[in-house]
Amino acid sequence: MSGTPLPPAGTARVSTPSWGTVHLVGAGPGDPGLLTVRAAELLAVCDCVIHDYLVNPAILKMIPSAVPRIDVGKRGHADSVSQGAINAQLVVSARDHRCVVRLKGGDPFLFGRGGEEADHLAAAGVPFAIVPGVTSGIAVPAYAGIPITHRAKSSAVVFATGHRRPGADDSEHWRALAHIETIVLYMGMQKLADLTAAVIAHGRHPDTPAAVIQWGTYGRQRTCTATLRDIAAKAHAEGLGAPAITVIGDVCAYRERIRWFDNRSLSGKRILVTRARSQASALSQQFSALGAEVIEVPLANVEAPTSTAELDALCAGEAPDWLAFTSVNAVEHWWARLRAGNRDGRALAGCRLAVVGEGSAAALRQCGLYPDLIAEPAQAAHLGQQLLTTGPERARVVLPQADNARPILADALRRGGWQVTEVVAYRTVPIAEPDLSDCVDLHAATFASAATAERFVAALPPAQLADLLRSGMRCFAIGPETAAAMRRCGLPVHGIADRADPTALAQVVTLTLNQP
Repeated sequence: MSGTPLPPAGTARVSTPSWGTVHLVGAGPGDPGLLTVRAAELLAVCDCVIHDYLVNPAILKMIPSAVPRIDVGKRGHADSVSQGAINAQLVVSARDHRCVVRLKGGDPFLFGRGGEEADHLAAAGVPFAIVPGVTSGIAVPAYAGIPITHRAKSSAVVFATGHRRPGADDSEHWRALAHIETIVLYMGMQKLADLTAAVIAHGRHPDTPAAVIQWGTYGRQRTCTATLRDIAAKAHAEGLGAPAITVIGDVCAYRERIRWFDNRSLSGKRILVTRARSQASALSQQFSALGAEVIEVPLANVEAPTSTAELDALCAGEAPDWLAFTSVNAVEHWWARLRAGNRDGRALAGCRLAVVGEGSAAALRQCGLYPDLIAEPAQAAHLGQQLLTTGPERARVVLPQADNARPILADALRRGGWQVTEVVAYRTVPIAEPDLSDCVDLHAATFASAATAERFVAALPPAQLADLLRSGMRCFAIGPETAAAMRRCGLPVHGIADRADPTALAQVVTLTLNQP
């Protein structure tokens, strides 16, 4: 870390700004799982973020919503912020904020101009710190199944950029690099034919294996392989462009044997998950594990009720004959209020527990409780039928539920003569302006509730929805009630999970997308 320099002895001291600290942080190549622990810690506590264009939006979503974000990313030859302006912005932000994160793709010091930014901060007397990141030149080939070193083929590797200083004489540069066993090129797609020709001209055999990997570590990753002579033409023919890494060397031949990332069942697929962020992770993780690029667009937040007085009173009162839950959220919020009243499962002596779906059952088990009844199929209507069949007659049942819960279960039980008490355990608060900018080129969209389907259609411009459906986006429901709501909204239904849990939804998406 660099501190403000002291004036020379004998000179008058002048007041200096009270600086915050600028952290030059590597965001890695794209996959959020490759973000370092230190980077994640800083994103959670910073009060300003200055980020590159290519930082994965999923990483930006880790930043608290109140933290200002300044996009200074360079976009090739398109209009972008100059390096001088970025340097000046870092100093201004350090004056206005306590903890500034300068979030850079890959590693700050490997072709990221982090050295220039650190030097500028040092000259300005601004405190700074460096947080290295996983660089694309190592991670992207690894995700393509290409080891950049191998005992049998390569004991040396060089990283080079396709963007040389204007006016520089490149001949000595390429003469020095051409015979190194593995060459990894950054930022060279626009001049790839010239770059590979230079490597050949300076002595590398034209039949050397080579590979171009676009969008490395993302679910949309694409790779083409060819000889050094042909790689530029083949990459162009297959439509590969920036951002991409090019690897030259015999190590590229290992790809077909050890590729692991882009040959999974959902590799290359972009899948939309519309659940609230607190609920999305389980489904997103399943899709990611199968190789998909997951686009999370929460359309509502799950929050506690405006008042918990009624729920607290029910938790403190005499246990009913049945407690029935139709969602994981209902279980979690009800249990939280029970515990807030210094009570535990003993308060439910004599009460039986019913749930819709294995997800709600698992949430109940996390509380140390086990359901007496799990509705199969996992629908509120079926839960009502099974409760009435199980009895006793005219039982007293409490239904902790959302503020917008449909009356299907309550009406069925009342018609059967039961005494039903509905209580709001949580609220679903729609997000006024959901971020739908990533809803392009989608292969699938998933909906875990009727309300989510309705909000999605209401939020998405009709022309954008029409484009998505025309381009082949398939739509999936977690259950029949959600599917019915989707049809009412004009969404097609390409698959319905056979039970109301993330695993079943992921299974039907995977099976459908892999059909010929």
